[in-house]
Amino acid sequence: QAQIVQSGGGLVQPGGSLRLSCTASAFSLKHYAVGWFRQAPGKEYEGVSCINSSDGSSDGSIYYAVTVEGRFTVSRDDAKNTVNLQMNDLPSEDTATYYCGALPPTLTTERFCGVAPRHIGHWGQGTQVTVSS
Repeated sequence: QAQIVQSGGGLVQPGGSLRLSCTASAFSLKHYAVGWFRQAPGKEYEGVSCINSSDGSSDGSIYYAVTVEGRFTVSRDDAKNTVNLQMNDLPSEDTATYYCGALPPTLTTERFCGVAPRHIGHWGQGTQVTVSS
C-alpha cells in the first residue's frame, strides 16, 4: 500500500532548528513533485516549499514561500526515498502542523504549492512543530 510517513518535528525554542522528513513506501518519490504544507489554528493553509521530480521528467525546480525563504531548505535523498525540510531560525509564527504531499509533476512548483489539498493524491500523516520558549 502506497503511503508516506513523516518524521521529525517537535518543540523548539525561537531561533532554533528542526528537520522534517517525508519517506514513501510502495512508490518512488523521485517521480513526484513533493511539497511541504502547513496549517495553524486560525491561519490559512500554506504551501511553504515544493520540489519538483528528480527523475528527469521535470526541471527539478524548488519553490519557497516568501514567509520561509532563506530559512527553510528542501532536499531529496532518492536513495532513501525521502524528502527533507530543514527549518532554521524558527520564530513562533512557524508553529503549525506540517504535512508532506506528493503529486505527479504536472505543475510548476509554485503552482503546486498553491494547489488545493483535494488535488494532492498522497499525504503524510502530519507532524506538529511548536516554536515556543
